[in-house]
Parts: sequence; structure tokens; C-alpha cells
Amino acid sequence: MPDHAPGTARLPFPDAGAAWPELEAGLIQAKEKDVDWRAGRLAVYTYYRDEALLQVAQDAYAHYFTENALGKRAFPSLARLEGEVVEMGLSLFHAPSGAGGSFTSGGTESIFLAVCAARNAKPVAGRPNIVCCETLHATFNKAAMFLGLDVIRTPMTADFRADPAAIAAAIDDNTVMIGASAPGYSHGVFDPVAALGALAAARGLWLHVDACIGGFLNPFWPDAVPDFDFRVAGVTSLSADLHKYGMAAKGASLLLLRDAALKRHHSFEFDAWPRGTYATETFSGSRPAGSIAAAWAVLRHLGRAGYVENARIIHDAKARLAAGIEAIPGLRVLRPSELCMLLYGAEDPAIDLDALAERLGARGWFVGRNMQPKSIHLALNTVHAGTVGPYLADLAAAVAEVRAGALRGAEDRRTY
Repeated sequence: MPDHAPGTARLPFPDAGAAWPELEAGLIQAKEKDVDWRAGRLAVYTYYRDEALLQVAQDAYAHYFTENALGKRAFPSLARLEGEVVEMGLSLFHAPSGAGGSFTSGGTESIFLAVCAARNAKPVAGRPNIVCCETLHATFNKAAMFLGLDVIRTPMTADFRADPAAIAAAIDDNTVMIGASAPGYSHGVFDPVAALGALAAARGLWLHVDACIGGFLNPFWPDAVPDFDFRVAGVTSLSADLHKYGMAAKGASLLLLRDAALKRHHSFEFDAWPRGTYATETFSGSRPAGSIAAAWAVLRHLGRAGYVENARIIHDAKARLAAGIEAIPGLRVLRPSELCMLLYGAEDPAIDLDALAERLGARGWFVGRNMQPKSIHLALNTVHAGTVGPYLADLAAAVAEVRAGALRGAEDRRTY
């Protein structure tokens, strides 16, 4: 759609400034129809525990609100804070000596850099490609579009995982990367990273593990999760979002590399202009220093004990929600589901899931929908521990409404 509709008046640039109280009132009014994330009315986009933790992140961000993380010579404190965040990530994910990493704006940039590095590290005769399961995040295709690669997606297994044999069969002379999910966003299950690591090592390929959603939850989850990090010998790189279950301010993610020397494949350096050498190891030039400061503060404030408690809260909320959903006749929880994602569908053809989603939306819930298999998708976080009862009550009422009216809804294929 066009940025501005032809024939309509464009908002003019203001002639005079407005006072902050007026602007603040306008912002508050603008948010009136937004979904209430503090009340846990959505299970995507936001990650909220309580006001105390939010204040830690906000205060830390404010201390570095004006600084620019491009200017590490001017702001050596940022170089130290960023380095410490990367080191904490390397430690958490069992990286070997000599490993390295970069602080990025989010999972998209982390994956973009990993794809760029894999492509540059292994020149091929034809058009390079990534081989993965169909469940790998869409961002890999986005990165491939910008960077000139193809993505070969293989069918998932009956339990929503990558099939190593199918991936092995799809690899060709132009393959530069294998992608794996830990877990996948669509279903919340782990790909067999150990088997894919062995395959990558045998074929001399870069294996990237997308742990953007689960990175700062996996190590603390009460139930055992499969090995997914640098303990798997074939893993070359791993992405993990600090602004998801790391509970840090947006945008904050880590791209971690088994060997710091691999950074050269996603770094940029140029000096053929009058100003001298311009060099960055991320796609972004200017970067918000506040995101680095907030991530550093939240990691240190929560510590391992705090993240263990977060995982326990989410685990308990998921168990209570699953039991409550399955107590409603006609609904079933999809399994397996190994982490924070909870998906449920309808066994009764009288319950149209699109209509059910619309009825939940009318009650103030933001509803995520999965296409394959058709289901309602929840990515739970700590705030949802307090919403289990209200959600189940509204869900039961919505099911009854759909049944009574034989309602049929409109399909909504949007991921976000």
C-alpha cells in the first residue's frame, strides 16, 4: 500500500512546538485501543514480569539514552558493558575458549549476520543456499532475499521437527548453511541439533541454531531439554534474543560464534572516502546504547536464580492452562510442546477456530493463529501466571458462543 493515500491531506510539519504535558496526553490517548500487555492480554511481542524488573531496565536504559554505541572510543564504558553481555552469553551457552559474539538489534539482525558470514566463509560456484526444515523462522528467507541465497525447506516430521535424513538429501554443492530451531516458534519443539551437528561436521557446513525465542529460557527450564548449544560439536553459531525471555529492553539480541575469527565474515570495513576507516561488525551503524545498558543490568539483576524462577512460573502457568483447555469439551492441546509455546485446536467440527479467535478478540485477548496444524498459538511468559483463570473463563464462554451460533470466522494468516 502507498505511504500516503492520493487525494488526502498530509499531516503538516509543525510550525511551533507543543508543551510536554499536551504531548504526553496525546501519547496516552493514542494507546487507548492497544492490547493491555501488563494485564497479560497477549502472548507475543512483549515479555513482562513485574514493574520492579521493568524499572530496572528503564532506569538502566535512561542512563545511556543519549550515547551512541557506534562511538566506543568516546564511550569506553559501552565497549565494556557490551563485551560483558556477550561474555555472559558465551558462558551460558557453553562456548569454547576463543569464541566470540556481537550484540545486535534483534533476532532478525543476528540471523542476517549469521547467514552473511556463512555465505562469505564458503564461496560456491552457483547460487548459495540454506537447507532447513519448513519450520525454521521466516527471517532466514528474509535474510536470503537480501543476501542473494536460496532456502531449501524440507518437510517436518509428525512431531514438528526437522528430519536429518531429509536435510541430508537436500544438501548440494551450493549449500553453505544448515539451520536448526531451538525451539521453533511455530510449535515450540526442538530440532535434533545433535544429529544436525554431526551432519554439518561431516559435510563441512555452517550450522546455525536459532534460539532467538528460547535462548534465555532453555537453560533454566524445569524439564530437561535436548542439547542445542555449543556443547554440540557441529554448532557454528547461535542466536538468542535478550529482549524476549532475557527480559531486556528492545532491541537486544546476541549472535554468538564458536570461533571469534569468524566475525570477519560479517564485518564491514571501508576507508576509500575522505573521513578515514569506517568499520562495524553489525549491520547497524549508530546503535542505541540504552539497549546494551538495559540488557547488562537485567542479566545481572536477575542472575541464574531469577531466570530459574521465571522459567518455573511459565512452566506452572502452561501446565494449568493446558489442563484447563483440555477440560473444555471439543478442544485439545497439541503435543509435543517442549517449552513456553502452547497450541490448541478443535476436535469438534462445531468449533470453528477462526470464529473462536474472533470471539476471544472481542473479549480483549490478542490471538495468535497457527496455520499448520490449524490452532491457536500462545507464547507464554511470566505475566500469564495471573491470567490463567480469566483466560479459561473467556475461552469457555467463547466456545459456547461459537457452538450456539454455529459461527464461522475469517482466516487470518498474519504471523505478527
